[in-house]
Amino acid sequence: MSIEIVRNYLKKWNADGRILEFDVSSATVELAAQAVGCEPARIAKTLSFKVQDHCILIVAAGDAKVDNAKYKAVFHTKAKMLPHDEVPELIGHAVGGVCPFGVKPGVEVYLDESLKRFETVFPAAGSSSSAIEVTMEQLEQYSGGTWIDVCKGY
Repeated sequence: MSIEIVRNYLKKWNADGRILEFDVSSATVELAAQAVGCEPARIAKTLSFKVQDHCILIVAAGDAKVDNAKYKAVFHTKAKMLPHDEVPELIGHAVGGVCPFGVKPGVEVYLDESLKRFETVFPAAGSSSSAIEVTMEQLEQYSGGTWIDVCKGY
């Protein structure tokens, strides 16, 4: 189960016990915000893309949208999200639980600047009914992600 992969992955920072599990779905930004009890913008959504021959994840604020021009400037290609049915095999988590923790080898993680306006955010934790509250420093450390600016509308 994907949440167990995340739990084991987060043990190296003693953060595995901080995973929140809900009796309701947190598979969308709106549902996650309701489950956590925060504004939707503080949900750190993780989007899956294909760039040339590898997969990337972009973690962005819940109210941000990928800006195609910014994306192309950074990755030198058009933004092409992974089809839902390919996400579990290529990333390691199913849609609704995709997060930047415990992903398949070779998947690159990027953190969008839209998150930096918050002290803490809530990415998923490998299932469609989980999350973990993290600071920006923890998000960067736990994900190994690189900060970029590819979003708009927040």
